[in-house]
Amino acid sequence: MFGFGRKQPPLLGIDISTTAVKLIELSHTPAHSASLFRVQSYAVEPLPSNAVVEKKITDVEAVGDCLRKAVMRSGSRTKTAAVAVSSSAVITKIISMPATLSDAEMEAEIELEADQYIPYPLEEVNIDFDVIGTSSSSPDMVDVLLAASRGENVDDRVSALDIAGLTATIVDVEAYAMENACTLILGGEEDTRDQIVVVADVGATTTTFHALHNGRTVYTREQNFGGLRLIEEVQQRYALARDEALKKVVAGGLPEDYETQVLLPFKEALAQQVGRALQFFYSSSTFNSADRILLAGGSASIPHIEELVEQRLGIPTTVANPFSRMSAAPRVQVPSLSRDAPGMMVAVGLALRGFD
Repeated sequence: MFGFGRKQPPLLGIDISTTAVKLIELSHTPAHSASLFRVQSYAVEPLPSNAVVEKKITDVEAVGDCLRKAVMRSGSRTKTAAVAVSSSAVITKIISMPATLSDAEMEAEIELEADQYIPYPLEEVNIDFDVIGTSSSSPDMVDVLLAASRGENVDDRVSALDIAGLTATIVDVEAYAMENACTLILGGEEDTRDQIVVVADVGATTTTFHALHNGRTVYTREQNFGGLRLIEEVQQRYALARDEALKKVVAGGLPEDYETQVLLPFKEALAQQVGRALQFFYSSSTFNSADRILLAGGSASIPHIEELVEQRLGIPTTVANPFSRMSAAPRVQVPSLSRDAPGMMVAVGLALRGFD
């Protein structure tokens, strides 16, 4: 009943973005292995246009159908999953409570007081909390992270998974999933303690900027900039349909002036967006510098993008690869996995919840 000695069931990490659903399944490797985790299965399945708008699901059936296809393509038989809602759809608040309270007592107290922190009727929101440690103000108190999101944000994701034959056992927040994935990347490196690591996650329409200190998220911001700008410019300049433009951007085959007239200006714009986000971060926090930039999201796969960002901002910059120290099952296509790696950070962070 309590699961003592029982092997923890595997968990699919599922990231529902604006343009695709991304699925990853991890397993622990044997103790003697050089890698801690193994990629058991993975898939990326494109979504129809407008099935997800500004990270909100507008067509649950379409998303569920794509999830079903992703599961089939991956070959996974796992039926339990972790999914996330966007950070902008979640209200978080750190509150202090007496350390002597049990979980049940704490839950009852939070339910009584939640209305002063949440600007929606409580019957319309999903609420959860987590004790994060002893309060700095008093050893008799603990700091508790309160998280709340409107019920529709959670319900739509749970319903989409249900259509695909999956059970959502965990609904997380994208920022914390990204934090998990960054901890994995940085965990094997020295001299990262007390560093400020910033992650620019460049999605299709939105770039989400995360700042981490000592591995913990201290700042998150979303900006209206994404990879679709590049695709749209290619469409207009070369009179291509969107699917064809995307295919040529990924696989090549565009005219010679693409590099200088289209791609380079996009890379410069991306660097400017990261620089702007850094300035917002500095002006709204006690930090005034960053030690490292990680580029994530589909646009991070653009060749040499990290070199340009580092040159423009003067901060060491690398492309995020959560699989750099992982092995892969025989059925996993490693070249495809490597190409998709920067865009799989949230999905990996969610899959890691299976090992909590």
